[in-house]
Amino acid sequence: MIHSLFIINGAGDVFMEKHWKTVVGKSICDYFFEAQSKCANSEDVPPVIATPHHYLVNIFRNNLYFVAVLTNEVAPLFVIEFLHRIMDVFEYYFGECTETSLKDNYVVVYELLDEMLDSGLPLATETNILEELIKRPNIILKMTKLITGDDTNFGNTLPSSQLSNIPWRRMGIRYTNNEAYFDLIEEIDAIIDRNGVTVMCEIQGYIDCCIKLSGNPDLTLSFVNPRLLDDVSFHPCVRLKKWESERVLSFIPPDGNFRLISYHIGSQKCQSDAISIPIYVKHNIQFREGSSGRFELTVGPKQTMGKTLEAVVIECSMPKSVLNCTLTPTQGKCTFDPVKKILVWDIGKIESKTQAAARLPSLRGNIVLSTGQPLPESNPVLNVRFTLNQIAISGIRVQRVDMHGEKYKPFKGVKYITTVKNGRFQIQTKQNFSIPD
Repeated sequence: MIHSLFIINGAGDVFMEKHWKTVVGKSICDYFFEAQSKCANSEDVPPVIATPHHYLVNIFRNNLYFVAVLTNEVAPLFVIEFLHRIMDVFEYYFGECTETSLKDNYVVVYELLDEMLDSGLPLATETNILEELIKRPNIILKMTKLITGDDTNFGNTLPSSQLSNIPWRRMGIRYTNNEAYFDLIEEIDAIIDRNGVTVMCEIQGYIDCCIKLSGNPDLTLSFVNPRLLDDVSFHPCVRLKKWESERVLSFIPPDGNFRLISYHIGSQKCQSDAISIPIYVKHNIQFREGSSGRFELTVGPKQTMGKTLEAVVIECSMPKSVLNCTLTPTQGKCTFDPVKKILVWDIGKIESKTQAAARLPSLRGNIVLSTGQPLPESNPVLNVRFTLNQIAISGIRVQRVDMHGEKYKPFKGVKYITTVKNGRFQIQTKQNFSIPD
């Protein structure tokens, strides 16, 4: 499937390459660079690029491009998902997937790629299996390498998973405390117009698991309202027929951390199910003829079911004609970068009981504009970030988690988190122009 892999940094330098079959020259990347040069943003490069003899499938993440070279037609989403999986493994092993971390662990990177693909086909992709094969870098391991001169990270024993009939779970697992934790996380993508009307709202959701159970437990996880789960993708351990017939997740879990399911709720479904946005922002932005303006924001919770909004941050890209901002927040900290023209208001927590207008966090002050410059034509856009714990905004809830095949009683916990990706929750503002007498 995958013939070669090139890793390219944001500056356009190929700093790492891996070939599973014959070597493909770096010149193949010229087709990628040509497509990249036509794009205004790094994220806009087409994910699939056709060349006379190859297909290039790429992803962009952490300011890195992972470009896979294919010699025949393969489902692009399959390759894209696998490239993301490679990056997830690198983040697990090195703490982050950056150019520096990959260069610092050059040997481990190639060992992982050798194990994850066999002749270009996916083989071992679970971190718990890979960790049995290749040890994670640490200070003790690095000191041992310096003393012994051994640069490899391979384990000394055959992984027990290779002897198991369940490829994602090793044999003979034993824990003193048997625990199963499920984090249901939903990320909102939304656009709110200047009148406060939700123009677009989509939800990307997933369930991350931390399973520490002895033996070979067989788990079932059922939901209160499974009809909301749409456009889903599963971990290979999930039994698809059970889900299709009963809308129940039935699986023998891997040991440790893994993502059980990912789902997407589109804008149409969000509107039909009347999903409420848990935060509102009142804004009043004025630009006056001359060299001044007024900027006012008020933020409050909305239908949070008594939960606290946490890590609330509002970021605003000001027009180029704005020289400076003199703003005073009633809560949190406000900064303005006069070079990048970015205003950041770090609010922190907003209690659900804070409903009185006098208690709501607000930001007020003056804007200094360039003298003689025309008034800004574009309206500033507010990018909002927040986290809401103990709530899944879509209304999806886990009804129960059952275990079969083992006699012990494990501790089971479910946590709900609603959050926002950086720059994906936007509020459009309106300008009020005034001309002095």
